Amino acid sequence: MLSHIIETGPECARTDQEISKLSVQPAWEHKDEITYMNWRLNQIILFALIIMLSSCVQVAQRDPKPPDLPAQFSQQGEETLLPDWWLTFNDAGLTRAIDTALAGNLDLLAAHDRLMQAEAVARRVGAAKYPELDGRGLARETWTTREETDSTTNLTLGLAASYEVDLWGRVRSRTEAAVLDAETREADLQTVAITITSEIGSIWYQIAEIIKEQELVLEQRLLNEKILEIITAQFRAGQVGVADVMQQKQLIEGNNGELIVLKVRLFNLEQRLAILLGVMPGSTSLPRPNNLVELPPLPTTGLPVELLAKRPDIQSAYLALLASDQRVAEAVANKFPTLSLSADVSTGGEQASDIFNNWITSLAANLVGPIFDGGFRQAEVDRTQAVASESFHQYGQTVLEAISEVETALILEQEQKQLIENLKIRLDLAQATVERVGDRYRQGAQDYQRVLTALLSFQGLQTELLRARQELIDFRIGLYRSLGGRIDLPEMTLAAGQISYGISDQED
Repeated sequence: MLSHIIETGPECARTDQEISKLSVQPAWEHKDEITYMNWRLNQIILFALIIMLSSCVQVAQRDPKPPDLPAQFSQQGEETLLPDWWLTFNDAGLTRAIDTALAGNLDLLAAHDRLMQAEAVARRVGAAKYPELDGRGLARETWTTREETDSTTNLTLGLAASYEVDLWGRVRSRTEAAVLDAETREADLQTVAITITSEIGSIWYQIAEIIKEQELVLEQRLLNEKILEIITAQFRAGQVGVADVMQQKQLIEGNNGELIVLKVRLFNLEQRLAILLGVMPGSTSLPRPNNLVELPPLPTTGLPVELLAKRPDIQSAYLALLASDQRVAEAVANKFPTLSLSADVSTGGEQASDIFNNWITSLAANLVGPIFDGGFRQAEVDRTQAVASESFHQYGQTVLEAISEVETALILEQEQKQLIENLKIRLDLAQATVERVGDRYRQGAQDYQRVLTALLSFQGLQTELLRARQELIDFRIGLYRSLGGRIDLPEMTLAAGQISYGISDQED
């Protein structure tokens, strides 16, 4: 069963409706043969019965088990996995960008605010475990006018205390649920941090790839312009037709179009990076990457079961499940009577010197139990049980997705490395082909169409190899993200009106 189960032993035969019918009658309403001491004894027996019944209610706790996990991942590295994974790239610019984001990303700060709210709620709910004490004071002046005006002064001081006896663990379950909610928000904060840092890393090297691609396209355009000069000279000498000249010019204009597209992509990525860093888009102080890095060795992936304790999103789902379990217990406890105690002490007088001479003290116990509620409480139990079941399935789904993400990242990186090696071989062959057909074209033994085909293939492979290197870095970042780990976050104290939208200390 996913829900808590109420277990009642043979000695706990009374129902909550029967408990609610038990009442305490004043001593003077009893018959003469029942003495006042017997009445007090009945009170003691009644409350002892309540305490005994409360011990009969047990909530069966369960330890949710994840789906069956594989024994190990398909690959294992040797490098120790660092929570601050970006440090393994030895990229000072990326480190500075992520440090800026961890201190100023607004989504991260909002997640921190949600954590603060949850912790405050936990403290507020937990306060119900302790008695509440209130003080009061009253000063009243009364004037009476008949033949002459008389005044009466009345001064009162008092203390009132109240406390709910947690017979069935309702207050305890509510408090535990609130504490688990706060722990869930803390895990959510870590999830947001991991998501932001991995997204920054991905965008960072996408920008690096675009910058390198811009440089590559400029080199290709320069080469194409030199070839155009050769073709133009041959055209003027009557060796080639005008179509060869026009096709080469078209190739150069294609380079110009690529530069425009790359400029737009770079602008969009820099806008997104600025938002992630928590700075104003368009800021001139935004850092820029220098190059695509070489990947460090593959990190240790550990065992799949270890992932359950490392990934904050799995921890969040698990804690949410435990919190929903506690709310089931609270809903079940609401079906039973509640016992509250109150005490009131007051003193007063007409003058300040008389205040502590007159005392009034009262003690009260209030027992309230449900008799008929139209199924309201049972409906709440059913609802919380359904929520717990939903949380259980969400937890299992999170575990499955986490295992899949790690395996996917490992396989993608492995296949991408093979693709890069294949592209390098093809690029070498394409370069040799360009040189060969170029020589034959200059000798008049080859037509221009073959030259154009070889040139387009070579330049396309150059771009494809550059993008493949960036994708390889992206797959490694995806692996770091899927392996999780807690990130050391800076102290997030952002005073109202002190939000900064700029980056300071940008020097390398």
